[in-house]
Formats: sequence, C-alpha cells, structure tokens
Amino acid sequence: MTRNIIVLDTTLRDGEQVPGAKLNVHQKVEFAQQLKRLQVDMIEAGFPASSQGDFQAVQEIAKSVGDAVSITALARAVKSDIDAVYHSIKLAQDPFIHIVLGTSNIHVDKKFNRSKDAVLQMGVDAVKYAKTLLPRVQYSTEDASRSDFEYLWKTIEAVVKAGATIINVPDTVGYAVPEEFGELIRKINERLKNLNEDVILSVHCHNDLGMATANTLAAVKNGAEKVEVTINGLGERAGNTSLEEVVMGLKVRENYYNCSTNIKTTELLRTSKLLTYLTGLDVQVNKAITGENAFAHSSGIHQDGLLKDKQVYEIISPEDVGAESMELILTARSGRHAFKNAVERMGFDTGDAADFEALFEKFLALADSKKEVYDHDVYYLVTNHRALQQQSCGQLYELVSFQVMTNDQYPTATVKLKKGNEEFTDSAVGDGPIDALYSVIKSLVGLDVELKDYKINSLSRGKEAIGRVNIRIDHQGKTYSGRAMDTDIIKASAMAFLNGINAVLLDVTNESLNPVG
Repeated sequence: MTRNIIVLDTTLRDGEQVPGAKLNVHQKVEFAQQLKRLQVDMIEAGFPASSQGDFQAVQEIAKSVGDAVSITALARAVKSDIDAVYHSIKLAQDPFIHIVLGTSNIHVDKKFNRSKDAVLQMGVDAVKYAKTLLPRVQYSTEDASRSDFEYLWKTIEAVVKAGATIINVPDTVGYAVPEEFGELIRKINERLKNLNEDVILSVHCHNDLGMATANTLAAVKNGAEKVEVTINGLGERAGNTSLEEVVMGLKVRENYYNCSTNIKTTELLRTSKLLTYLTGLDVQVNKAITGENAFAHSSGIHQDGLLKDKQVYEIISPEDVGAESMELILTARSGRHAFKNAVERMGFDTGDAADFEALFEKFLALADSKKEVYDHDVYYLVTNHRALQQQSCGQLYELVSFQVMTNDQYPTATVKLKKGNEEFTDSAVGDGPIDALYSVIKSLVGLDVELKDYKINSLSRGKEAIGRVNIRIDHQGKTYSGRAMDTDIIKASAMAFLNGINAVLLDVTNESLNPVG
C-alpha cells in the first residue's frame, strides 16, 4: 500500500534566512499563494517573535492561504515566542505551533549552559503551554543527528506525553549520512509507534555535505511520514532539502519507496522561477529538476537517442514539472487573455482587475518598444510594477529621473528622488558611472551604506535585452539586498540600489515598533 508523505515547505522561514533573500509582506503572500497552487500540505510562514514585520507577514499568509493549507510558524521553547506564533496563525483553519529546542551535547552545554534534565523540562513545559492554545504542536529536536540516542529518545518520549502531535528530527548542520540517518529514523519510528501511533514522524535535513535529499529519502524509506523542504533547496549555509528533488524522487521511484505526495508537480518549475525572481538568487544551471539545463542535451549520442525515444535519456518528462518545449512570445497585438495567461503561468496573481489593467497598459508600452516580449520581460513588468506600488506609501524613495555622463576623467551622475511629496536632486562624481550614481543616491538619502556586491545579468533575447541587477549593501553590520530590471541597465542599477536603501528603511521602521508578545 502506498503511503502519503506530508510536505511542509519552509522556504518562507528557513529559506528566507539566507543573506539577501529577505522578502517583504507582499512578496511573501505572493509566494504563499503559489505554494497553495503547488498543493503543499503545510507552510512554515516565518518566525513571528523575531520582529513585528515577520509577525505581520505570517498573519497575512494565514489569512491569505490558511483556508487550504495548514499554517505554522517557529517558536523557541519560551512563552513569548509561543504566544507570537499563536496570535499570528490562529486565523488559519488548521494551524499548529512549531517549537524547537536542541538535544545534542554541544547545544545543551554550549548554547543553553544547562543540564540535560533542565533542557528537557523546558521542552515539556513549552509543549504543555502550547497545547493550551492549539490542539496540534510540533516539537523539533534540534541537532538530532549529533545527539546521544537515549537522551534524544527520552526527550521525544517526554514531549509526546506532554501532548506533542508531530515529532520533527532535524539534521541541523548536515552531519548525517543516508545509511546512518535512515537507521536513526527506523529506531525512533519503531519506538514512537509503540508509544503513540497517532504521532507524526517528520524530518528536516540540511545540505552541508550535499546529502540532504538522500538523507530525507532514506528517512522516508525508514518510516518518516512528513518532510520539511524548501523550493530550490534554499536555506542557510549550503541550503535545505530541495522540495522538487524529494517529490520527483518519490514519484519517479514510487515502486521503490511505495510513497507519494499531494504535490501538483506541473507547478514545480513555475514555483522555482517565482522564487528566483522574488529573491534574485539564481538556480545553478545543472540543478536537478529546476535548473536551466535539467532537460538540455548537447551530446550528439544523447540527441540521437532522444530522437529515437525520449526514454533513452530522460527519466522525467519536462512537462511533468511544468517545463514547456516552446516559449510563448507576446507582441503588442497579443490580447489581454494571452498576457493574463503568461502572467498567471509564472506564479503571479491577477485577481485585482484594476491592477491587471494598469499592468496590461505597461505591457503594451513595452511591447511597442521591444516588438517581441518574452517570459523574462513579463517577470520584469510584474515585479517592477508591484515594487512601485509598495513604494507609494510615502515612507520610501522613488526614482524620478537621472542623468549619467561617463568619461575617463570625471564620470558624473545627477539624480532626482521623490519621498512622499518631497523631491530631492543632487550630483556627484565617481570612479565610474555606477559609482557616481550610487554616490549621489547615498548623499540624497543620508544613509551610510556600503556596497557589498553588484551583479548584472541579461534576461532577454535580441537587441532590446532586459538587464537584471542584484546588489547587496551593508548598513550597521546587517546585509540588505535590492533587485531591479529594466531595458536600461543604468536605470536598473539605480533602482536596485534604491530598493536596497528602501529595505533598510523598512527594517528600521519595523524595529522601532514594539516587539510581539
């Protein structure tokens, strides 16, 4: 009999901890809606105790998709964290609280500086309190793969008796290997089913040694009922287990694992692309399932075999993950229906009729100037359009106009910015056109930031290519990212830097608010 594996996506919590991957509330809700279309079972929406902004984002996600997807958020084993989780997710139809506490010697001794019994009691007390708020509670034994087994089991047994309904076993630092991790899960599963057969056994693996997917699948083979994963394997350090790899591994080798998921696999590529464009973090070209070359064949021998029968060299049909053999090219003659189809196919919502009309007008203007509009151009339109909408709140800066003059002696930039009803204009000289541009923007906004990284990519075909600029800036020891796309790469550079500046301002605004619960 085939087992159904529960899929929890933690892209919006663990994935977002990657430097430069910070998303705003609107972007998080946009991505959560795509996760709903992907049909994930659960979404870990954030860490609401960390800031008022994260609390609000989790709350909005619970309101937006909590009717169809189970929503959770992370809490440390302290009352204030648990309260923050409860109040941020309680509007969802099927919410549950996720508590994490370390069980390895190094966590107990170095991180908590307490005895093992004291740490265990912290976990039990946290679960008992969480159970007074919601019926479902997940308990994660952080760094389980480096824990003494008997203490690990003692902790699991105690928190289950206290009311935990899901036990999550994390390989927090990617230390495990598949055979070892599979055996750990087998032993825990055997004891757990004797203790309480209704408790769900879950795993959460990191990719520090490149074995997160292998460890997760080994855990499933040995009884794990739930997997915690991220799109594109996004996550701290070397990342988390990749959702698409686990899901397709179970699908392609269903005869081996005897397991399946509820994931709508034709939405995988769409979800991956949306995350790439929201975060600005590219997927490696040879990444399994979602990489640009995942279904590309250049070898003559391979091409010959594929022409005779695709199954010679393809174990996955591109259509199964939402890849298309031919890209739809739009022009100024394309109607609303074709454009709407292209926007929705990429993971964006078009439910607001007035917003869509404004977007369509921008599409027509771009199509008149570019003649042919490709998928990347549509991404540019939507992301830039919605970024400008968010900046209209009056607290953030907008680019009104700019002029750059470059030469080998005095590259100069003049910029006009708008903030609310005020406009600011200044000029500066730099080592080059971009340095001059960024110098004048820094002067206008009055923030002491340092450019850490600048990257530009071409995103479209032909002469009227779109450039995408990603930047990372440092402000008081914290890193912020900015992204922008435009047919003019100088303008894209200015907008990306300004978006990074606005990210700083939003963060400062959130930090000035009272902390949650």
